[in-house]
Amino acid sequence: MQPPPHPARTRRRPLRPAAASAAALALTGLLPGTALAGGRGGGQDGDRTEVHRAGTAEVGTGRRPRITDHMRIASAVKAFSGAVTLRLVDRGALGLDDAIGERLPDLPAAWHAVTLRQLLQHTSGLPDYSDSVAFRAVVTADPHHVFDPHHLLDHVFDQPLGFAPGTQYRYSDSDNIAAALMAEAATGRPYERLLARLVTRPLGLTETTPPRGYELPEPYLHGYDVVPPDPPEDVSTLFGASGSWASGGIVSTPADPSAFIRTYGGDGFLKPPTRQAQTDRVPGASEPAGPGTNAAGLALLRYTTRCGGVYGHTGNTAGYTQFAAATPDGRRSVTVSVTEQISQRTRPALLVQLRAVEEDFVCRLLNGPGH
Repeated sequence: MQPPPHPARTRRRPLRPAAASAAALALTGLLPGTALAGGRGGGQDGDRTEVHRAGTAEVGTGRRPRITDHMRIASAVKAFSGAVTLRLVDRGALGLDDAIGERLPDLPAAWHAVTLRQLLQHTSGLPDYSDSVAFRAVVTADPHHVFDPHHLLDHVFDQPLGFAPGTQYRYSDSDNIAAALMAEAATGRPYERLLARLVTRPLGLTETTPPRGYELPEPYLHGYDVVPPDPPEDVSTLFGASGSWASGGIVSTPADPSAFIRTYGGDGFLKPPTRQAQTDRVPGASEPAGPGTNAAGLALLRYTTRCGGVYGHTGNTAGYTQFAAATPDGRRSVTVSVTEQISQRTRPALLVQLRAVEEDFVCRLLNGPGH
């Protein structure tokens, strides 16, 4: 999810590479094993974690970023909410071909034919509530506004589908909101409880939470709006999390997504038929695009680089940009976290550089040191 421009600070000059004060942290698990990233958990022989970091966790303090510092993971959340719905598919509580009209009949009739599969692959055609004038007006007036996630789609109730379901790819925050609502309808349980029960608790992701407010738990990586020659402006707590919910509302650490994607991006998390459906792909990218050639599965992207392919997800929001990916066998993972929003819209030149760095880390992940 990309929030509206900072209400008190609009960009009026060409963008240049970020100031060196913003933090960049890359976390790679280069050898096989089951230990969670950052040294928590199993501790098998041969496990190894590499951490590469630059800048500071907070401008002016000199404090170095750590893999246990908190941050917003933005649209990388879509992989987490996808994990919830796909686990429910495995358990028979949901079907990939279940339609909105069956599970959420109160949503507009024009949307009723859209299936869970299409929501998870962004081929639904649902209008993106986060781009709507009504939603952005609320956030601009009060960035800390607490939304009821069950009514986020109300902002686009009067809009038709953008295309016939299944005929095109278009990245939309509405898709993951609708998928989470389907999960709630199928189980009678809140999404937050499903996330804990099916994903974060089984994987030991103790620092991964879906808050609805704007605050971040200490310590955290401060996120910045960087508009040279002005000094970086701290926007870590500018926006609340409720407006993105299942499409981008999780707070975590660099360590937790690395552990998560190693399981979710690998072969052992889902039953074989669900995994096969998850990895059937169409051309498409998340926001921002990841390294190499991007293709979209179900709440999971395939990044085909010069060194081979990995599965993962990206994300960006005010102050933060994320990339997490794993080898197809789930034995190795990489996470890259930057404390500035970098996207084609905000920083096109810097995004080219970031994708090149991500590809270098993927090559190191696939081929070992020296690549």
